[in-house]
Amino acid sequence: MSGGAAHMAAPEPPPPAPPERTKVRLLELVKRHGPQTAQDLAARLEVSIPAARRHLGDLQDQGLLQSRTERPGGRGRPQHVFSLTERGEAAFPRTYSGLCVDVLRHVEGLFGEGAVLKVLDARNAEIAARLETELPTHLPLEDRIQRLAALLTDMGFDTVLEQDGPDWCLTQRNCPNLTVARQYGQLCDSELQLYAGLLGTPVVRETRIACGQSACRYRIVG
Repeated sequence: MSGGAAHMAAPEPPPPAPPERTKVRLLELVKRHGPQTAQDLAARLEVSIPAARRHLGDLQDQGLLQSRTERPGGRGRPQHVFSLTERGEAAFPRTYSGLCVDVLRHVEGLFGEGAVLKVLDARNAEIAARLETELPTHLPLEDRIQRLAALLTDMGFDTVLEQDGPDWCLTQRNCPNLTVARQYGQLCDSELQLYAGLLGTPVVRETRIACGQSACRYRIVG
């Protein structure tokens, strides 16, 4: 082997991600983990803090992010914390839009609030009938919970499942129905009833995207 071959240069590191891809990843991180500081995001993206701040500024200019000042743990130096705006939330998958809200508003105007509840109850029954075949009651509860989490991910809810002692915690990091849920809380109530009915066990909602939190989290009592 020649001396030149013995001293071959190490391969060059891969080029940095394009700026637009970095911005997409940044939005995904805020969506997944909730409000974040520039320092948090820089560490997760493995970029410098000034670079993270440049991307954050661009996303604020585009109306996708907003910031507020917080003191971590109620003490220490104030920090800017970044979260998604409504426009930023709209960048993620949805199955309902303003059209659905308009339809429900007309139903409510013509037939009263009770009519909206009847519509949502009928929708709930239809979804339950479709999912029950995938969640047969003879399966152990753990298996049904895992199947439900997979089905919800397929429906656009970006679901994570974790065990917490005897309970299971099902976290939905995206709400495909957010436009509707923000105006009609009955939709979230029917979702809670749907999960409890399908699993045959108590389910408690701990957080809710429609209320400004980063995820919908359900505790399934084991």
